[in-house]
Amino acid sequence: MGLGTAASNVLQGQRGNLFPWVPVFLGTGIAIYFSLKVEPSATGIAVLAAASMLFAACALIRHALAFLCWVPALLAAGICLAFARTHLVAAPVLDFRYYGPVEGRVVAVDRSPTDALRLTLDEVRLDRVSQEKTPALVRISLKGQEDIPPPGARVMTTAHLLPPQGPVEPGGFDFRRHAWFKQLGGLGYTRVPVLLAEAPGDDKPVERLRRALAQYLQKRLPGETGGFAAAVTAGDRSGVGEETLTALRQSNLAHLLAISGLHMGLLTGFVFSAMRTLMCLVPWVALRWPVKKLAAVAALAAGGGYLMLSGGNVATERAFVMVAVMFGAVLLNRRAITLRAVAVAALIVLLRRPESLLSPGFQMSFAATAALVAVFAALRDGQVQLGPRWLRPVLALVISSAVAGAATAPFAAAHFNTIPHYGLLANLLSVPVMGTVVIPAAVLALTLAPFGLEWIGLAAMQWGMDWILWVARTVSGFDGSVSRVAAPGPWVLPLLAGGFIFAVVWQGRLRLAGLLPAACAFALWFIAERPDILIADSGGLVGVMGPEGRALSRAKGQGFTAEIWLENDGDLASQPDAAARWVAGPGSLPVWQGAGFRLVHAPGKRKLSAASNCKDDDIVISTVAESSNCLLLTPAVMRQTGSISLTRSGGLLTARDAAGERPWTGWQPEGQEIRRLRLLLNRARGQ
Repeated sequence: MGLGTAASNVLQGQRGNLFPWVPVFLGTGIAIYFSLKVEPSATGIAVLAAASMLFAACALIRHALAFLCWVPALLAAGICLAFARTHLVAAPVLDFRYYGPVEGRVVAVDRSPTDALRLTLDEVRLDRVSQEKTPALVRISLKGQEDIPPPGARVMTTAHLLPPQGPVEPGGFDFRRHAWFKQLGGLGYTRVPVLLAEAPGDDKPVERLRRALAQYLQKRLPGETGGFAAAVTAGDRSGVGEETLTALRQSNLAHLLAISGLHMGLLTGFVFSAMRTLMCLVPWVALRWPVKKLAAVAALAAGGGYLMLSGGNVATERAFVMVAVMFGAVLLNRRAITLRAVAVAALIVLLRRPESLLSPGFQMSFAATAALVAVFAALRDGQVQLGPRWLRPVLALVISSAVAGAATAPFAAAHFNTIPHYGLLANLLSVPVMGTVVIPAAVLALTLAPFGLEWIGLAAMQWGMDWILWVARTVSGFDGSVSRVAAPGPWVLPLLAGGFIFAVVWQGRLRLAGLLPAACAFALWFIAERPDILIADSGGLVGVMGPEGRALSRAKGQGFTAEIWLENDGDLASQPDAAARWVAGPGSLPVWQGAGFRLVHAPGKRKLSAASNCKDDDIVISTVAESSNCLLLTPAVMRQTGSISLTRSGGLLTARDAAGERPWTGWQPEGQEIRRLRLLLNRARGQ
């Protein structure tokens, strides 16, 4: 038997199970686009589009292996799709620090990682900035103000605005790319009150309804419970404090706060079951009407209303697509929960927002869904009985939580560097309450509201949410409830995802081959090395890896950067603890001596003056620019490279090198200081 014949036989055995590979290869093309260091030209994209259509045409030829042409066709289509999306959402981005009047319309209210309220504004006006250069959206953090104008209102204030910042370390999360696809062109803060310039008009009734519902729930339900209720029902997380958020994250219950697949599934599942049960209670209706399909339509309508009421964010939209595909299968008399349905949902999401492929939410939600479908399909096909009838729901819950947790844990650890050790326990104690108490109580409160009896549903809802918050605080308080892991290398997630997808989608014993790339991913993760030296792009912080962990040059300031560095190291130390590891040099300046170069951190004019006796081969990092004989890296210089990582031997990697020059990066041309830095480090590495 020839190799071609053997390959044909293997692939023919997959007939009927090939469609789930469509979003896989389309997503691979999207991933290739985002991994490029240089933006493709329009001519190159046109050639790829033509090639994609040509390969698609070849795939229609009647030949045993002709359908393999779909692979390059989908890869090329993914690259073209991501390119088109990138340039369709292009909007102005600030390229300077702005301070002055800001006017705009409120479109969203949320909280920052520092627990400050934030406003997102559109229809923005900035003083002495032309409309062509004014960002489509800006986001402003408020200092101490709790009286927030409603969505749709025009507001004015005086604010500091900056362009979206790049990765805090080379190869790290690129917020500028994230902001590009949100059309968020400026971020900052204000220390003065935000004034109402114009009351909300009639063009945002849904936003006003959301805000009114959130305020009503926060008024009727006390404390954090009201904020939790507003987040679950209206997508408004502004009432949830940072302490509660931390407890939910450390107990692996943060997914209960974000309106995603779980909430949408629980709501639509409850409505579907309730409507079907009610109609079946009426024999005349049950015998004459398509009860199952009518219940599916009602569930879809409920899901659509929930999507609209929750603000329609990306996670909720993705969840609605998934349930819409599944209930659509019910309407078409197809099996609702299959890998094909999951693939259709993934395909729709990727076609609509190809950039979502890179988000933790997309990766974790589809990993959990695909794993659950595969495991329960295997149990069904193997005719595995989950014990007696009364025990089956309990065992199904345990299996669901364990499988979903195992499928999402590697992706969560890779993105957030944390492993909650008691997450399974917390989910077993909380998810059933969310599904059997909170969601039904919310629907009950909504249906009884016209009769003034919504308090019945709210009372049950409050009990359920109090229980979930108690579980989160209790579990997160256990000793060793959370551990940290170091950030993985660039090949870990692709290998992990590829192995997982092959093991789930491929049919037959060969699927076990997916364990090989997954094992390689974990091996690479285990041996991954963190950068010896990290330099923040603001010049405000330096971190050097030592025997006890990373030593930071400052105990205060640059808190966000310090937190991300330590998280990526897998280090549980606080910034002051990490700063205590650094032994100060002469004049109390943080100094590090390398192989052929010396590193000095001198933030501010006073400390920079103390470093005035530096030598030609000294690298001085500062937040201010002064004339100096040594190599001085300031924020103006670092805007050319972004954050920097160094090895002790003089190896250099910049955020610019790692990210490339793409539409969202906005790098400035490298100047004399950076060329001098590269020469100095090359000389040090050659010693």
